[in-house]
Amino acid sequence: MDQIDRRIVQCLLQDGRAPFRRIAQVASVSEQTAARRYRALVADGAVRVRALPGHGGSREQTWFVRVQCRPDAADALADALAAREDTSYVSVTSGGSEIVCQTRSDPTHPHGSVLHRLPRTAKVLGFHAYAVLHMHLGADAKWRAFDEPLTPAEIAVLHDRDDAPTQPASDPRTAVLTEKDAPLLAELAQDGRTGVVDLARATGWSKARVSARLEELLDGQALRLAVDLAYARFGFHATAYLWLTVNPGRLKATGEALSSHPETTFAAAVTGSANLLVTVTCRTMDDLYTYVTDKVGILPAVTQVDVVPVLHRLKQAGTRLHQGRLTPS
Repeated sequence: MDQIDRRIVQCLLQDGRAPFRRIAQVASVSEQTAARRYRALVADGAVRVRALPGHGGSREQTWFVRVQCRPDAADALADALAAREDTSYVSVTSGGSEIVCQTRSDPTHPHGSVLHRLPRTAKVLGFHAYAVLHMHLGADAKWRAFDEPLTPAEIAVLHDRDDAPTQPASDPRTAVLTEKDAPLLAELAQDGRTGVVDLARATGWSKARVSARLEELLDGQALRLAVDLAYARFGFHATAYLWLTVNPGRLKATGEALSSHPETTFAAAVTGSANLLVTVTCRTMDDLYTYVTDKVGILPAVTQVDVVPVLHRLKQAGTRLHQGRLTPS
């Protein structure tokens, strides 16, 4: 990936639906070149932008499960977990003897969940489940570990919306997904950058209705933009889960501090003795070591760290990976 590709991706991490005109301005290329490069990145499985339901309002509970299994059975079991619709992340870790899986469970239908079925699987030697209590989200809680980050002036260019239609600000409390939004959501789940004209054609709505409803859902956080990256395609090969034991009185502050680090892809308070889970992606294992010692080790509330490196990932943010590339759903 050259500098243009990296800058395009950094623009998307700032705003997944940023117009190609503004991305081109930041990347110092023509609008046509920015669009062509983006399509090539998508075709190569390096990046994918989707619009998904917001984190709030769901009755489902998010879990992280650490599954100990026989090394000769890990790949087959991980592949079976990745094929399930209720899993979002599936990774083989710890040299091939453990699987880490993010899943969801519906309290009204518990018997079909991964948590219910795993203990019945002969390949499983043991497992621990951690319920997510609180996820650290927000503009700063995104992975941005590129060597040449965007400047504040370039970020301002992306967020400048002087060419957008002026409409009255919507009340966030009214931004709730309904059954009528299903066709819109189906298109955006495939490609979060689908234009208003194509969305209107797919949904049968007018362009004005699509534009207004999309803005309302995004502003009200009923809809969120997810930018998935195949990190290895950009030279980042060291991904790890950090299971931290933190003083409960400093749990929130510690989670917020870690989530703001450019290397962090996820941070959440969880149940169990290891009460904070952080996922980190660095270029090399040496960089991961430096991150753990220089950034995690200095936090006074952290009393214990269990570093679990990812051997390979089969599913990421609901998207299957094949040979390190994101595959279409």
